Amino acid sequence: QVQLVESGGGLVQAGGSLRLSCAASGSIRRINVMGWFRQAPGIQRDLVATITSGGSTDYVASVKGRFTISRDNAKNTVYLQMNSLKPEGTAVYYCYANLWAVGSGYRDYWGQGTQVTVSS
Repeated sequence: QVQLVESGGGLVQAGGSLRLSCAASGSIRRINVMGWFRQAPGIQRDLVATITSGGSTDYVASVKGRFTISRDNAKNTVYLQMNSLKPEGTAVYYCYANLWAVGSGYRDYWGQGTQVTVSS
């Protein structure tokens, strides 16, 4: 069974920084894309950033230059360094992975979410 476990959320003042981590565990053969999504109350879950196994990254326009996604393939872990945080960044942040687990083909997996609150 595959699990994605996030950590690093919390409360920060506008302009501050947080670093999120997400570790994938279980019977994993290979991880393709990993990424972060976020969902504010009453709003759909939206993409924040993704990173391929080769290290290619993509960001939503609103976080470019402020957020950095990275991953450690040996640890099956993805990170999101968030700098210059804004109040509109307040949301539950979800880790995502498209991976190949034992007994199944490539599937999408989600973490349980971690709350990020940015105060003005």
